[in-house]
Amino acid sequence: MIQHELRLHADPSRVVVRPFHLAWQASGSDLDRVQRLARDIVALDPRTIRAELSVVLGEFADRHWQIEQVFDQRFLEIQPKLGLNGEKLRRETKRLIGAYFCHEYSFAAAALMNPSVVRHPDQSGLREGSVRILMSLRAVGEGHISTIAFREGIVTAERELSLLPEPEVATAAMLSQEKKKNGTTSVYRHRESNISGTVIFPVTEAQRNGLEDLRLVAFEHDNGKHEWIGTYTAYSGRSIASELLRTTDFHEFDLIPISGAAAYNKGMALFPRKIDGQYCMIGRQDGKNLYLLRSNKLDHWDDGVLLVEPRFPWEFIQIGNCGAPLELDEGWLVLTHGVGAMRKYSIGAMLLDKADPSIVLGRTAVPILSAADEDREGYVPNVVYTCGAIRVGDDLFMPYGVADSSVCFAFFPIDQILQQMSL
Repeated sequence: MIQHELRLHADPSRVVVRPFHLAWQASGSDLDRVQRLARDIVALDPRTIRAELSVVLGEFADRHWQIEQVFDQRFLEIQPKLGLNGEKLRRETKRLIGAYFCHEYSFAAAALMNPSVVRHPDQSGLREGSVRILMSLRAVGEGHISTIAFREGIVTAERELSLLPEPEVATAAMLSQEKKKNGTTSVYRHRESNISGTVIFPVTEAQRNGLEDLRLVAFEHDNGKHEWIGTYTAYSGRSIASELLRTTDFHEFDLIPISGAAAYNKGMALFPRKIDGQYCMIGRQDGKNLYLLRSNKLDHWDDGVLLVEPRFPWEFIQIGNCGAPLELDEGWLVLTHGVGAMRKYSIGAMLLDKADPSIVLGRTAVPILSAADEDREGYVPNVVYTCGAIRVGDDLFMPYGVADSSVCFAFFPIDQILQQMSL
């Protein structure tokens, strides 16, 4: 393993405007509060409304991108709950109401962790052997709410890594008003904003407490077209469920609930193409072992067949996947995580048959990466974890989370991983 010197840390100065959820699925007493607040604002005289709006813009406009548009959008989202009965309002009044139902949120104040990485849609203008990357990160802020953040960068065959600078102003993806089927919710970023500064927040009740551990993969459809698909865990604060993120351009994102028996578990990872005409996933359906799942629909997954059980001491408690399988000439390379004594997390690998991924060709008897030295310290000690890696030249390039607190980067020669495997 060759570890890169770069490390990403939590940053409380990175803030976005997000919905203030006094109006989240408002009902009962909450709905009454929402409507009384709206009536109080509407009752203000125009001069006071302009003055109050001016104060808000003076304090926050320089800290956020197109904040007036954000307030306008927020008003449209909550308008059906306000109980104003079609009353015609001035633009300033609508905008001020939107401001009252927003707040500034430090989305990565507590932690950055559990990254995944794919090849960027734009691979132009690179020198030979270099790859432009797009990385997702789990950012954790106030209330331990998890969101999805992104970073762009370039990795070279010489094991160099550079990340594009983050824009000064981060922006939250906006909720689309377009109605879609099967519970799909869409969010989008403005064409003039930067993906490296974009944050995707929970937007449904099922996601209320977080979007956790996105596992991105560049999926190739039967017609040769590519789409970026990610599985993640939606956490409501009471229950979990697996969902899909789908995008063709990283401008608009569909967030899609998964149905079926396998949906109520964490850590599903999609293969990058169909196998024998079916979609395939790796998942842990019983909290301990890994399973191979097959489906004819991307958004419906039932129980699969047992693939591997813990065998080695470093994974005796449980095993899981660490992102989408990677296709090699030798087979499907799957990164795994194992939990051993003292709840120590380590990362290993296994190789599956390319034609029949239910056949295990080899497993690493010892981890390829474990928490050691300073990597043991953090919010959750003794944890290393990744949600995906890519191949760059002869290396596996892996961003990984450390102690649920920060993100590191490493290169692993693929031939050395394969040499460590045994049946």
